[in-house]
Amino acid sequence: MSDAKLSTAPASTAGARWGDPLVLSLTVGFILVFCILSLIDVDMVANAIGAGFAWTARTLGAYFQLLLLLTFFIAIGLAATPAAKARIGDLAVPEMSTFKWLSIILCTLLAGGGVFFAAGEPVYHFVVTPPAFDTEAGTAAAVPGALAQAFMHWGFLAWAVLGTLTAVVLAHAHYVKGQPLQPRTLLYPVFGERVMRGAFGGVVDALCVIAVVAGTVGPIGFLATQVSFGLHELLGWSQGYGTQLVILAALGAIYVTSAVSGIERGIQLLSRFNVMLALAIAAVIFVFGPTLFLTNAFTQGFGEYLSSFFRMATMTAETAPAWWMQWWTVFFFAWFIGYGPLMAIFVARISRGRSVREMILAVAVLAPIATTVWFTLLGGSGIHYQLTGAIDLTEALNNFQFDVATLTVAQALPGGTLMAMAILLLTTIFVATTGDSMSYAIAVVGSGHDEPNPLIRAFWGIAMALMAAILLYMGSGQISVLQQFIVITAIPVSLVLLPSLWTGPKAAYAMAREQGLIDGPREPRHD
Repeated sequence: MSDAKLSTAPASTAGARWGDPLVLSLTVGFILVFCILSLIDVDMVANAIGAGFAWTARTLGAYFQLLLLLTFFIAIGLAATPAAKARIGDLAVPEMSTFKWLSIILCTLLAGGGVFFAAGEPVYHFVVTPPAFDTEAGTAAAVPGALAQAFMHWGFLAWAVLGTLTAVVLAHAHYVKGQPLQPRTLLYPVFGERVMRGAFGGVVDALCVIAVVAGTVGPIGFLATQVSFGLHELLGWSQGYGTQLVILAALGAIYVTSAVSGIERGIQLLSRFNVMLALAIAAVIFVFGPTLFLTNAFTQGFGEYLSSFFRMATMTAETAPAWWMQWWTVFFFAWFIGYGPLMAIFVARISRGRSVREMILAVAVLAPIATTVWFTLLGGSGIHYQLTGAIDLTEALNNFQFDVATLTVAQALPGGTLMAMAILLLTTIFVATTGDSMSYAIAVVGSGHDEPNPLIRAFWGIAMALMAAILLYMGSGQISVLQQFIVITAIPVSLVLLPSLWTGPKAAYAMAREQGLIDGPREPRHD
């Protein structure tokens, strides 16, 4: 088998290692326009995006749900076929160890969002019964449904759309056909060379980059508010804008350094450290916390997740309160769709030497199960303390104050202040792993090459930190507005992901034929 690394970029991207000018101008233009308009009239921007957010959630929510369902089940079906033995990048031996590989996947895809919501979301569903269930809120009977609803938002469907079928398509296109690692490549089977060499392809890439910028700046900004709040409560530090700027600067320095050093060094080391810290925190919570309650809660919650899977996954605004679907299921599903193309690029890049089956099962099965365990440890502990009266998060969560929820649960855990500090550190590094991986992935999109110029990686990392700083200056509400924008960007991005429902299996079978694993005509490969 060949282990040659392909780096062909489309002819339209002259000087591609420095970035596609159209992608760069459209994305930077979006950042500037959003910030300038926010400075001119914050309410106008918030109202316009809020209206688009509400319309998208109401009109296209069911489409987003169906896309995630089809992606997951087609991917699992593909993993069961002989074609799933094909290896990514045509390598006999993986480029990195299994632990390193899984660490990067978990830290990149779960990242700050999952950590930010892990403590508060299950407790929210405990004090406000989700529409799929009819249990009395705040009672022991509400525990399984509360965890099951959180598992639905962060489980199998969410992970599958981030790097299964799309990653297979990109792996075949890049490592076999010599096409660039760019979102436009996902549309090549539909539009051919038109999407690869014209302005159309640049617009496709830019829309996907904008979605990721909107989705990543949010956690970066929220982290600054969460850590500053935590340091104020724990150590008495100021939680003003100056403290938030210092936190942003420190966070930016961490993930920019990591992104510049590359996957084999900074990104890998940061992810491994974070996983080890998460395992240590998890062990302390499980051993010294409400062990029996957590064990029973996970068993019941996961069982409820499986038995109520389709009821939760297919619930729409017609059968549930429109506000609930808009701010929970549809918001999360659209958020994951927005990340889909660039996460797939990253998964395809780090999975060389892995089989298609390994990649699908790691992303769509193993990682979601690990996520449900983490949500049970943090969120389940929060439910236990809420149920026993040790804490009361009802008011905070009804006001969507998840920073308060995370810190309150952390302080109630074994170790108190020390545990709270450890969880703040963990959350910071989780957001940093999102920042470094997405800075790297955006730079890859600009170049179409899997080793983009370090200066371009640094540029995108710094740009996202600066955007978060500008929006925080206007108030954390503007960060929330940007988060809502990713739901709108999910409309065009979902159309980029859609063809992978049929091109993903075709790409896997093509790789399997190329590698002699199944019979059939072989496609000409790039040399």
